[in-house]
Amino acid sequence: MRKPILALMLAALAGPLVAQTSPPISNDLTVDMSPQKYRICNDRPARPTWMDEINPREAYKAAALMELYEIRAWEEIAESGDCGCETRFPAWGSSDGEYHERYAGLSQAEHSAFRRDWIEVRKQLEPSVRTICEAQGNW
Repeated sequence: MRKPILALMLAALAGPLVAQTSPPISNDLTVDMSPQKYRICNDRPARPTWMDEINPREAYKAAALMELYEIRAWEEIAESGDCGCETRFPAWGSSDGEYHERYAGLSQAEHSAFRRDWIEVRKQLEPSVRTICEAQGNW
């Protein structure tokens, strides 16, 4: 009998403490559309609009373009030795054009195969790109 009463008393005392430490609850469901802030290079170019408007069943296409975009930027960094914001986050036009010209019409399985290849390329580029970018404060 003592244990249930003790447990009930502890729960009664802990309730107000938990209520005081919980985050405030709001009914405001407004989406914050302020520009995203990054740790580095806040003036990044906007992604192509089709990437944000794509059907969720075709999201693999947007993921493939993002992978291609990063690979092309990293190749440029490794080649030039420059990791400035313009090199690290170039305009999307070149990668978007390459994607639509060579990859957009491929199946999901073919996209997956290319993405696996690109991930391997990125893994090979990472040590040199990381060294360059860390030295320039853009990693």
